[in-house]
Amino acid sequence: MNVEYEEFDNVEDMFMYLASVAPPMKNTMPINSYKGYVCSFIPLNPTGGDTYLMLYAKGELENGIHEFDVVSKSITKVEAVERADKQYFISITPKRNTIADKAIEQI
Repeated sequence: MNVEYEEFDNVEDMFMYLASVAPPMKNTMPINSYKGYVCSFIPLNPTGGDTYLMLYAKGELENGIHEFDVVSKSITKVEAVERADKQYFISITPKRNTIADKAIEQI
């Protein structure tokens, strides 16, 4: 497995990046809050290769739905996906994440 990295100063900057590359019709994305990092893994080889881009920032997010406002760069925990003009990130804390474990080991 090969992992490339993109580190951000904070979670808001990482969300800004993810919001800008997300397809326009998809406004929800999964995010891991794992071992002191908030991270997302993007496969770089669409045909099933073993190269990933790990986007990460040090920090933690509570499990649940987080609404991100691009204009103010603010994150708010919410109960539901309600607005088409906002980006939503579903934060989960896996018990174990082997890709993250290997990637964190190399940081």
